[in-house]
Amino acid sequence: MAVLNKIRQRSLILILVIALALFSFVLADLFRNSDALSARSQDTVATINDIEVKRDDFLQKVEILQRQMGPNATNTQVMNRVWNQELREAVFKTQYEKLGITVEQDQMRDLLKTPLSANPEFQNAAGLFDENKLNEFIANLKEIAPQPGFLGGRPITYSDWVTYEKQLANRALEQNYFNLVKAGLVGTLAEGELDHKMEGNLVDIKYVQIPYSSIIDSTINVSKADIKAYIKEHASEFEVEASRDIKYVEFKEEATIEDENAIKAILEKYKNGTVEYNNGRTDSIKPFAEVAEHESYINLVGDSDEKFNDGFVFKSSLPASVADSIYNLKQGDVFGPYKDNGMFKLTKLIETKNLPDSAKVRHILVPFIGAQSAGPDVTRTEDQAKALADSLLSVIKRDKSKFPELVTEFSSDQGSVANEGRYDWHPYGQMVPEFNAFEFEGKVGDIGVVKTIFGFHVIEVEGQSDKKKAVKVGTIARKIEPSETTINAIFRDASNFEIKAGEGDFEAVAKENNYTIRPVNGVKALDENIPGIGNQRPIVRWAFEEDVKVGDVKRFTTSNGYAIAQLVAVHEEGLMSVEDASATVLPKIRKERKAALIKERVSASTLDDVAAAENTTVRTASAINMKNPTISGAGREPVVVGAAFALNEGETSGLIEGEKGVYMIEVTKKTPAVELDNYQAAANRIEQQKSGAVNSKLYNALKDAADIEDNRAKLQIQ
Repeated sequence: MAVLNKIRQRSLILILVIALALFSFVLADLFRNSDALSARSQDTVATINDIEVKRDDFLQKVEILQRQMGPNATNTQVMNRVWNQELREAVFKTQYEKLGITVEQDQMRDLLKTPLSANPEFQNAAGLFDENKLNEFIANLKEIAPQPGFLGGRPITYSDWVTYEKQLANRALEQNYFNLVKAGLVGTLAEGELDHKMEGNLVDIKYVQIPYSSIIDSTINVSKADIKAYIKEHASEFEVEASRDIKYVEFKEEATIEDENAIKAILEKYKNGTVEYNNGRTDSIKPFAEVAEHESYINLVGDSDEKFNDGFVFKSSLPASVADSIYNLKQGDVFGPYKDNGMFKLTKLIETKNLPDSAKVRHILVPFIGAQSAGPDVTRTEDQAKALADSLLSVIKRDKSKFPELVTEFSSDQGSVANEGRYDWHPYGQMVPEFNAFEFEGKVGDIGVVKTIFGFHVIEVEGQSDKKKAVKVGTIARKIEPSETTINAIFRDASNFEIKAGEGDFEAVAKENNYTIRPVNGVKALDENIPGIGNQRPIVRWAFEEDVKVGDVKRFTTSNGYAIAQLVAVHEEGLMSVEDASATVLPKIRKERKAALIKERVSASTLDDVAAAENTTVRTASAINMKNPTISGAGREPVVVGAAFALNEGETSGLIEGEKGVYMIEVTKKTPAVELDNYQAAANRIEQQKSGAVNSKLYNALKDAADIEDNRAKLQIQ
């Protein structure tokens, strides 16, 4: 009890001690992860000139753009495009704010008018742009938000519209800014005169070149310390991002010869027919040649990876390697199994027919509620649409000249309305099946109503090309894929290699098992592709994780198997390493030292003496100018050409270090440029050159000067 009383008496002290311990623990964790001290660091993708790019806003834009770009665009590609848009917008926004450039409401209406004036939804009865209709459309979008409205038959929300307006405003602001910069760039008469003289002033020279190649590279010793000193002296040229070097071994899930033979054996059962006994049940498969219901046999019984198409094809559409064999089959005959496009196939010739390979038609499309691509303004039921199409057909049969005006009044196919409903010559199979059958299996002059997924079409066949043999084929196809046994074996091999490589020497284990190692150097934090295995962001992220050390090994799933990767080297942000810079620096240091050796050994002061001492000849070059500082026989040598223009006629230079060697020159003739009465034309050319440079160089210059803190890699949003 006495002990408990003492504890109670000192409870306040205990509470303070515990609190301080907890506080120190939290502080220690914060200092280990300084980013946790700032909510901004956890929520900010980047800061560009003090403008923050917020994570949620950034990812929302990525999601929208991903829908627009479709499934073929990778997540990294989409994010990089959004990043570039955000970066450009922020860089220019800084400039707009400094200059006070804005887009006001009346300007915004003018900007909207240009792209929307041709849209019928914003035109009055006279076909002119009606701003009231635009205002009504925007107000309606705002009222129904976040539900979408429709524009041109496509859904659009108020948020989408605001984004669209913002994009228009940004383009206008950017153009205004570019115009302001261009307005400040002029070509003066002095610049025009200088440009004229740089091109028109000519000099003829005699010269001796002592090429650097006259000294063997191996005689020039360059140490790592020399390279390191050069890098330090030219630091701006050798700044690099953080990067990683990795290597990996790939284990592909590929079908073996045994797997391929098993697939072919299955197709042989369909070709020849078979009777099998399974668990007391008899299963029979009819030979493919004897089948009459091709669609159900191919799709259901054969479970084909290539579904039945009840259309005709020409020889050019058949697989090239077996086209002749299939095209020349007798009706009902079966060819295969054969390999094509990653599958084994069994093909039957079902029917032949002479068909035109191209046709020309005109049509009127009458949609109904629920038809594909039908806009929100479509209110007809299917029966009503059919009745209207039949009515239009009757009118056209009585008077074909009414076809164009009926197209304008009734057709919803905007792709053909402007051409009187006409689709000019197009190949077989381009249109949906029902439309295609009418135009190709009928004859020129046929007029009728055809129902498709888009609605009812009133079609007239206006032309057909010469007919030739087409075939209808049925194909049972099986993808060439590894069996479960093969997949399990590949997984086992990959797992065993991962374990052994992690415990021992990666290269030795690979060599022992005859696996190919693929090195990948210079991987950046935001890279996506790994050569040989494509999009592998997980590998890149892993390589940059703080707790991953050089030598660590990990297995990753690829699109068709596994990759066992090892982190080989870590290159921090800063100056390039001596090893990486050697290829660039070594030739430069050698050139400097060769120049010094040449200048040290040459004591002659005339061209002839230098030529004799160096066992070379005196050469000539004429009409050299400073605008294109090229010497015939030597190439581009700006320093040497500059020295020539600094000499007087008849004067000889000392030794000059050029791009390809050491030179001595003598000026034999100087021809001044023709004096002009006025240099305005040349000044205008200079101004045009400056203006053109704005379009190509201004943004990059502003971006290079911007203060950019890019946290994408840290936040792992890619």
